[in-house]
Amino acid sequence: MYKIVDEKLTMEDLLGQGEGFEKPKLGSVIEGTVVSISKNKLVVDLNGVAVGMASGRETHDSFGTISDLREGDKVKTVVIEEENDDGMVVLSLKKASQATTWDKFEKANKDGDVIQITVSEANKGGLLIDVDGIKGFIPVSQLAPIHYPRVEDANTSQILTRLQKLVGMKLDVKIINLDRDTGKMILSEKAAAQTSAKKSLGEIKVGSKVSGAVSGVVKFGIFVTFDGLEGLVHISEIAWGHVSNPHQYAKVGDKVEVEIIGIEGEKLSLSMKRLIPDPWAAIEAKYPIGSKVKGTINRFSQFGAFVQLEDDINGLIHLSEISNKKVEDPSDFLSVGEEVEAQVINIDRDEHRIGLSVKAVKSLDKKTKDEKLPKEQAKEEVEEKPKKEAKKKDEKAEEPIEDVEPAESAEEPVEEQAEEKAEKKPAKKKAAAKKAPAKKTTKKTKKEDK
Repeated sequence: MYKIVDEKLTMEDLLGQGEGFEKPKLGSVIEGTVVSISKNKLVVDLNGVAVGMASGRETHDSFGTISDLREGDKVKTVVIEEENDDGMVVLSLKKASQATTWDKFEKANKDGDVIQITVSEANKGGLLIDVDGIKGFIPVSQLAPIHYPRVEDANTSQILTRLQKLVGMKLDVKIINLDRDTGKMILSEKAAAQTSAKKSLGEIKVGSKVSGAVSGVVKFGIFVTFDGLEGLVHISEIAWGHVSNPHQYAKVGDKVEVEIIGIEGEKLSLSMKRLIPDPWAAIEAKYPIGSKVKGTINRFSQFGAFVQLEDDINGLIHLSEISNKKVEDPSDFLSVGEEVEAQVINIDRDEHRIGLSVKAVKSLDKKTKDEKLPKEQAKEEVEEKPKKEAKKKDEKAEEPIEDVEPAESAEEPVEEQAEEKAEKKPAKKKAAAKKAPAKKTTKKTKKEDK
């Protein structure tokens, strides 16, 4: 006979059932003797009355039981099918371990112990685990900083992509909610990391230099984790020069060196730029006030144009220092990428500012052939050109056609001819048409006097 292992039954109960003992039912925990073992198959003799078999995933539990079994060993299994096509009882070694696993989880939850699990799946809300058929869930909010999916604008597809990279990974977690009756279990990697984080937090201080890994890159900076802690390198602490896009300086997983510049509880402020020499330390000697410098326009703002003098050094040409004219938009006079010559007019080393002036070197109002006209002026000239040409044509059309004098007029004295020329000059104006007859009258009068 085979025997059924059930904690509710006593030895007397089992013996009392005698030869009429029925075959094991679904869900029964049964003990037998190992007949043969292979990688994914286990055959068990159920005390000479029946033969059971466990195969595939049902042979593997979280304890690695099958790797320790030998032929002749006693083993507990759970009946998952009373009989297959071959007349064998279908067994599960994995399910037989569930009771033991639940006991293990309940103890860990009660004592606050850290346990290790393997991620089996991922969805947009977090990670899933399966230990001996027991399901567990790690919400995104309960992931440690190194695994938290920091993405721009909470893009769900990007979050899922990041989480899927964790499938198959072993994580240290704590159980924060467990219900054996409903089979629900909530885990937290963040809670497990806090123990070591608190220890590390007590060992660091402002000014410490540490090595870490980039855990996230966002618009306002770079997150770095180290020793169970996470800190932020604000965009202003990435480099000495202007930083418009943190993604140009690091990506998730990069190893970086940082300096701790602030500690507020568990909030850490970090810096990357302070580990390299400050180019502004000797700025006054390199760019003395009054000196001329050359640089490239790299961006505009509402109050002027920025000029890149070196990799980490930018100067500002204020609107009032671009031209002698009123400047409302610097792009009317300058272009991004354009090289300009300017004069240093002020320096603030502490605030990392250099004031520059283009109009102090030359006036942009007087453009040379190699320089472009301001956009507005060029546009105005293009629009006015056809109007001026039309006006000239109208003036020509209004000019009177001069009468040809008779042949005898050629004999007129030189004095009279000079007089006539003088009188004809105003004829080019619009009023000339009215004065024309007066000329002929004058000529006649003079001849009669003679």
